[in-house]
Amino acid sequence: MKPKYLIGGLIIIAFTAYAMMSFEDSMVSYVSFQEAANTGKVVQVKGTRVPDSDTYDMEEKLFKFQIADENGTVFNVVYAGVKPSNFEMAKEVVARGRYLNGKFMADDLLVKCPSKYEAEGPMGVSS
Repeated sequence: MKPKYLIGGLIIIAFTAYAMMSFEDSMVSYVSFQEAANTGKVVQVKGTRVPDSDTYDMEEKLFKFQIADENGTVFNVVYAGVKPSNFEMAKEVVARGRYLNGKFMADDLLVKCPSKYEAEGPMGVSS
C-alpha cells in the first residue's frame, strides 16, 4: 500500500473519531432536579419560572433565579451572564450546566416564551 493512501486513511479515521467524540459531548439530556443534584455531569433541567425570584448582581455579573418542576419542587439556578431580556415573559426556562454546592450553575439558558403565533381564544385572549 502506498504511504500517501495510508496517511490519508489515518487522517480520515482520526477526523471521524474526533467528530464522533465532539458530537457525543454536545448531546446533553434533560434530567429531573433530583438527578441533576446527584450527578456531577453537565445536564439540562427545565422548569417553570418562579415569579419575583430573579436577582442580578452587577458586580459579580451573576443572574440568580428559581424554577419549579411539574411537582412544584423549586431549584435555585445561578447563571454567569446577562439576564435574558425576555425573561419576565418566560413560560419555561431550560438551563444547561451542573449542580454544585446546593445550586445549579448554568452555562447556558434557553427562555421559552409564549408564541406570538398562538391561536387567540375568545375576546382576543391568547391561550
